[in-house]
Amino acid sequence: MNRQRASILIAAGVAVAVAGGAAVAAHAGSDGSAAAPRPSASSTPPQRVVLPGRPGDPATVTDSDRVQAPDGSTYNSIDSTFVQMMIVHHRQAIEMASLAPERAGDSRLRALAGRIGAAQAPEVAWMQSWLRQRGLPETNPAHDHSTMPGMQSQAGMTALAGLRGAEFDRRFVTMMTAHHRGAMRMAGDVINGGTDELLREVAGEMAVEQGSEVRRMEQLELA
Repeated sequence: MNRQRASILIAAGVAVAVAGGAAVAAHAGSDGSAAAPRPSASSTPPQRVVLPGRPGDPATVTDSDRVQAPDGSTYNSIDSTFVQMMIVHHRQAIEMASLAPERAGDSRLRALAGRIGAAQAPEVAWMQSWLRQRGLPETNPAHDHSTMPGMQSQAGMTALAGLRGAEFDRRFVTMMTAHHRGAMRMAGDVINGGTDELLREVAGEMAVEQGSEVRRMEQLELA
C-alpha cells in the first residue's frame, strides 16, 4: 500500500470517526467491555487506550494489552473485534449487492452494486487472513451482530429480495446507504483506538471508499 496514500486515507478515516459512534467497543462483549487476548512474552507493555462507551454513555480509559503478532506488528482487542464484526458486516453488503443484477431497474445501480461486491469480497478474505495469522477465531459468540451500525434486519433483507425495478432501486439505496454509514462508524472506532497500523490504513481506505459509494448513490436521484 502506498504510504502517502495510506496517510491520506487515515486522515479521511479519522474525519469519519469524529462524526461516528462507538460501534466496536460497544459490541466487543456482552457487558460492553473488550476482552483482550492474553499477551505473549514478547508483548510490549500495556498501553492506555480510550474505549468509547455505548451510545450515550461516557468513554472510559482502561489498560488494554497490546499484543505482538507473529509478523512483529501489534494489535489490541479493538482491532480484533473490528475485524471479526466487519467480516459479518461486509458479507451482508455482498448479499445485498448480489440481488441487484436480476432485480435493479437502473443500470447505474447495477454497476455500482457490482463494484460494491467486487471491492468487499477481497476485503473479507484479507480480514480472515489477518485473524488466522494471529491465531484468532473468525467469530466471537459475545458479539451481537444484529446491533452493528447499519446492519439490516433479516426481515428487511427478505423484503428487498422480493422487490423489482424502481421499488428495488429505492429500497436498495436506502439500505445500502445506512449500511455503509454504519461501516464508516466502525472504521472510525478502530482508527481511533486500534494499535495495528496496517489495519488502521485498511479501515481508513474502507471509510473513504464507502463514503464515495454513498455519494454515488445519492447522485443517482432515483424517481
